[in-house]
Amino acid sequence: MQSPIDLPDAKVQVDPSLGKLHRHYKPSNATLINRGHDIMLRWVDDAGYIRINGTLYQLKQCHWHSPTEHAINGKRYDLEAHLVHQSSDGKIAVIGILYKIGRPDPFLSMLEHYIEALADTLEEEEVVGFVDPNQIKFGSKGYYRYIGSLTTPACTEDVLWTIVDKVGTVSRHQVKLIRNAVHDGSKMNARPLQPINNRPILLYTLPVDED
Repeated sequence: MQSPIDLPDAKVQVDPSLGKLHRHYKPSNATLINRGHDIMLRWVDDAGYIRINGTLYQLKQCHWHSPTEHAINGKRYDLEAHLVHQSSDGKIAVIGILYKIGRPDPFLSMLEHYIEALADTLEEEEVVGFVDPNQIKFGSKGYYRYIGSLTTPACTEDVLWTIVDKVGTVSRHQVKLIRNAVHDGSKMNARPLQPINNRPILLYTLPVDED
């Protein structure tokens, strides 16, 4: 039940009953923290929630991995954003967005100055001010869904994963900026792929007439 995993077409089951992902985000005060193994944007106040199967998961933080942790049909891309949410009873839901090299990501462009300021720090916080998580573009209403784990120690299981099915773009400079700011002595901060172990991987896609 560990993450990340490959998302191969051969093992994916299309499930229209999953329905659209309902995001109810709002602007809130946020800080950036260099945790040594990644850069984390943490919302200090209420930044809204997502609703999955009737459960509300509050948005807590966002961080980035390079290269991507998840793969689609065996292919890993250049950057992966994780939006971490938590329910009132402590359950975790993570939305993953994959990016390949191309046009700059507007959300990261907004944060570049703050990330640069954190490059030579560890566990220091940089106050960003109001950040609207709605500015994190998904690029698609389709997504993969499976049960996995956190990808950093203690790799806690029973995490509800949602991976956006469209790969976005990020500039080479933005990926380099995030990698150079992280003090892990490595060229990457992505965990190796883990066995699927017969877990169902579901896929929600919009009906043709709604696409």
